[in-house]
Amino acid sequence: MPNLITRTLLGLSLLAAACIAQADPALSVLGKDYVFPNKLEGLPAKLSDFKDLQINSFRTSDGVKLAYWEAGKGRPIVFVPGWSANGAEYINVMYLLSKRYHVYVLDPRNQGLSQRVEYGNRIARYAMDLKELGGHLKLASADYCGWSMGASVIWSYIDLFGTKSIRKAIFIDEPISIYSHADWSEEERVNSGGMTTSIERMVAAFTSGVPTNSLVVDMKAMQRYMAKDSPYSVNSEAFANTFIQNDPKYMKQVLFDHASNDWRDVLRHKIDVPTAIFTGEHSNNLPSQRWAQSVIPNSSLYVYSKEEQGDHFLAFKNPFKFTSDLRAFLER
Repeated sequence: MPNLITRTLLGLSLLAAACIAQADPALSVLGKDYVFPNKLEGLPAKLSDFKDLQINSFRTSDGVKLAYWEAGKGRPIVFVPGWSANGAEYINVMYLLSKRYHVYVLDPRNQGLSQRVEYGNRIARYAMDLKELGGHLKLASADYCGWSMGASVIWSYIDLFGTKSIRKAIFIDEPISIYSHADWSEEERVNSGGMTTSIERMVAAFTSGVPTNSLVVDMKAMQRYMAKDSPYSVNSEAFANTFIQNDPKYMKQVLFDHASNDWRDVLRHKIDVPTAIFTGEHSNNLPSQRWAQSVIPNSSLYVYSKEEQGDHFLAFKNPFKFTSDLRAFLER
């Protein structure tokens, strides 16, 4: 859930760049090199150091040009970013994993380098987009990792299409139901991860900066994002902010639909592949992730401590630990 408020201009030239021929080097798509603010051992100092990184695109069945980032060779793993996020933010994760896997990160419609459109802004359509990406890439089977809203996209995918093409599933810190219904018990709210009692006020807070309070919207994730307490995420976020601009006009549409879904039935009945769930002590969503692990057969829960940057952004704030734990799960 990156800070959408700081990205208010639409990058039309970059959208055009995303619609080019297949498998172009990221450097040529983005048009210039980039030097990361922090020099970090084991990670690129500049974009051109990641020579394997490419940016590609395909057109969906409803005519939308979607970009995806890719690197590496080997068994495929597909990442689905959260709301307002994009492949640029995964650059550290991609760099580390591409040494062993063929890594893909999809830019959802209206996010990253993908096309801006006023239609199809529902989680179910995003799930279809994910299915069509798999068809475009000819992926008979792959590992799928969803972070934040990206987890919901995979839950919708499983609800609609089953798990035949999913070898293993990975979910990072996503509430099972963002909206907390008025007739729920406190136990139901906690187990579901309910974080708002008003979807409209949540959308206004996240897209326009309208003031709210913790009784209406849980802002812990946004507060942890604003902490800027990891040089790894500072690098990836600065890179993304340089090349990607989101437009609130488009982003608010999917957020409303996203927040209105309750995925408890999918988790209880439809996930039948080995599953990893990542969360942390800095996340108010930890109880719901424990509940998810209790109802998904053959699932493992990874809880990062506060010292390990265990919050909503743990994959970006602590990419070495995350990719190490992820590799261990994938190879198990």
